[in-house]
Parts: sequence; C-alpha cells; structure tokens
Amino acid sequence: MFTRVYEPLEAHLRPGKVLVLYGPRRVGKTTLLQKTLQNIRLKYKLDSGDNLRTQQVLGSLDFREILAYVEGYELLAIDEAQSIPQIGKALKIIVDQVPGIQVIATGSSSFELSGQIGEPLTGRKRTLLLYPLSQEEFLSAYNRFELRENLSDFLIFGCYPEVWLTTRRQERIDILMEITNSYLLKDILAFDRIKSSRTLLNLLKLLAFQVGSEVSMTELATQTGVDVKTVQRYLDLLEKVFVIIRLPGFSRNLRQEITRKSKFYFVDNGIRNALIAQFNGLDQRNDVGLLWENFIFMERLKYLTYHSIHANLFFWRTYNQQEIDLIEERDGRLFGYEFKWVFKKPITPPEVWRKAYPEAEFQGITRENYLDFILP
Repeated sequence: MFTRVYEPLEAHLRPGKVLVLYGPRRVGKTTLLQKTLQNIRLKYKLDSGDNLRTQQVLGSLDFREILAYVEGYELLAIDEAQSIPQIGKALKIIVDQVPGIQVIATGSSSFELSGQIGEPLTGRKRTLLLYPLSQEEFLSAYNRFELRENLSDFLIFGCYPEVWLTTRRQERIDILMEITNSYLLKDILAFDRIKSSRTLLNLLKLLAFQVGSEVSMTELATQTGVDVKTVQRYLDLLEKVFVIIRLPGFSRNLRQEITRKSKFYFVDNGIRNALIAQFNGLDQRNDVGLLWENFIFMERLKYLTYHSIHANLFFWRTYNQQEIDLIEERDGRLFGYEFKWVFKKPITPPEVWRKAYPEAEFQGITRENYLDFILP
C-alpha cells in the first residue's frame, strides 16, 4: 500500500558489499526485503538469524562450512541478522572469499547488529536506517490535503505500517498495544543485564510525560528506585533498540545555556501513547503540545536521514527558561526551529539567542507550514 523510501532496495546493492537495513521492530524491514526478492533477477538465498542451524554455520567462522553455505548464490539475504554470533566476521568472510556476491542483512537491534558488523565490515558495508512510515512515504497513498486531514490520527496512533492498514480505532489500539508489549521491548528485555521489566516500563512512562522537557537523571533514578548509572544504562539501551531518541543541549557562547541535561523523544507517537494507555481524541487531552513536538521532531529526523542531510541536532534553553525546540547545525550554519500547536502571534526567536547567534536562521513550525518542513 505504501512505497518505502528505499524502494527499489536493489538499487542500494553493490557486489562485494553488505547492505545493512536496520531499525525498530515491525516497521517493515522484512516486508521490504521480501518485496525486493520477489522482483530481483539474482539467484538468492533467504535465511533468518533466528534459525539455529544458520547461527551454528555462520557463528562457527569456519571458512569451508560458510563458503559451502553460500555456494552457487549471487545474493545472500539474512533477516534478523543480529541473532547470529559474530555475524560481522562471518559476512566479512563471505564478501572477501566469494567474488561479486551481494549481501543484505536486516536487524532490529542496533546495539547488536551495528556493534557486531561495524568494525569487521569497515569499507565493506552500506547502512540504511528504516523508521516507521514518514509523511513522505504516506504521499504514495495520500495527497497533502489528506495528510493534513489525518494529522490528529498521526499524533494519536503514530506511523507504524500495520496501524495504517486499518481505519478501525480499536484495531489500531490493539496493534499498538501488541507491538509495545510483545515486540518493542523484546530486544532489550532479552539482554542479560536487564533484570526488571517493571523498572524499564516505569522509566518509559516517566519519559512519556516529559517529552520536550529536560530530563533529570537523578529524578528518574529516585522515581524508579534504581541508581543513576542504571537509569543511564537503560536509557542508552532504549536508544539502541529504537524506542527513544536523545537530544542534547546546545551551547557555544553563553554561561547560562543548559548543556548537561538532555531531552528524549519517542520514535513513534503511537508507542508513546500505548505506554500510558492514552488514545483519547485531541479535544480531550492536555498533552497535545507534547504530541505535536514529538511528531514534528521525528518527521524532521526521518527527512534528514532519508535525504542524507548531515546535521548535528540539539535543543537550546537557558536557565531563565528561554528556549528553542530544535537547533540544526549543518554546513557550519545554525538553524533554529520552534514547534507550536497553538499560536496567536508570529513566532520569534528569544532575544538572548538572537544576540548571541545573529547569523542563525529561525523559523516557527505550525499546523500551517509543517508539511514544507518535513517533505521534500
């Protein structure tokens, strides 16, 4: 129904290279892989990292066994590759020893997949990050008018593909609760140093109510009943399994600028709402501003990622509460963006910011102009 930004995926393949496709669970990586294989002319082998025999063969790092495993194939595709021990070294053996072979590896856990693949495949891989559906991808099924008409549903139910295969409210809720409870935390709860799923969920719920605000590690530790180091480790792992995104503070000139704290956004609004079991309409909520900020931040991040626009991202805030939601530092220039759901007058930059960074550009992002900010 929706055309993904990386289609056709075969356009990203190169002989002797590994194409790494990763991102959150259930965002469509396997569907994209299968769709690619249906149309490809290469002789391919499709396997899963969950296959115990595949884990044994590739995890063995035995040249003879691995080369026999791929013999006669032009393309090897491995879904959920992060489940295979030493997968990076195994794939290095394959691309080094089998001339012209092409490889696709997908995974849902960056702390496993990128960690195992990164160093062994230096210079031998290309990495693509797939998020839930972007507004650009929704354009393959809707026009801009319809995107605006569906804005409230994007804020409440998010952008997971499955959610948008139905129009029934309860079915959307059920899908999001299933993703959250059965799939989303699977990677991190399986990690051997995670001992308390209750602590993890309590931490996520606290973050859900603090979207767009600086987060105090000490406060999170006190409210979850664990130490600060444990909170920091949990947050790091939640980033690596694509549940949350950390946004640091920006500072260059002023002593009063806040830099020690970070803000956190959820990769998807629907997941954020599922964690607090809140799916009421926008007219019945007091957190619309948070939903708007989370939605716009993530759509902007998708846009930058999919169009290979390299930027350092920050928020800006002073101790006397002057703030800008998003700062982009790209090509040596600064761009400030303030996200407003309700606005009654023109949005202008704080005076302190304007004086400290007179060359910076600034723009308010509202319901009137947001599509121009997140679409090409």
